[in-house]
Amino acid sequence: MDTDGPFGWNVPIEGVAPLLYVLPKLKEFETMTWQEIAGRRHHNIPVDTLSTNAKRRLSDLNLDDIDEVFSLALMGLQRVVGIRDQNVFRVLWWDPEHQVCLSHKKRT
Repeated sequence: MDTDGPFGWNVPIEGVAPLLYVLPKLKEFETMTWQEIAGRRHHNIPVDTLSTNAKRRLSDLNLDDIDEVFSLALMGLQRVVGIRDQNVFRVLWWDPEHQVCLSHKKRT
């Protein structure tokens, strides 16, 4: 879990630590299979399509050898980005403004 950088878990959300806000939402995913999770809203993102800041941060974390990250959509623009390792989701970033991978679609 990255606690620093542009997508770190260190920036409070309305005075609350992001992890305390996101944890109940992540627990909901624990009851689901990957077949139930993966789809239009929750999906892999190839590293070469990530924003410059995200690519730079992966390099800073010595994770520039991965091919893709996985994005879990929470509410609105909010995303939790991580690395899917078989059946395990390794939490990496908090992306409240959908800046890890810029979307060209409205409201995404």
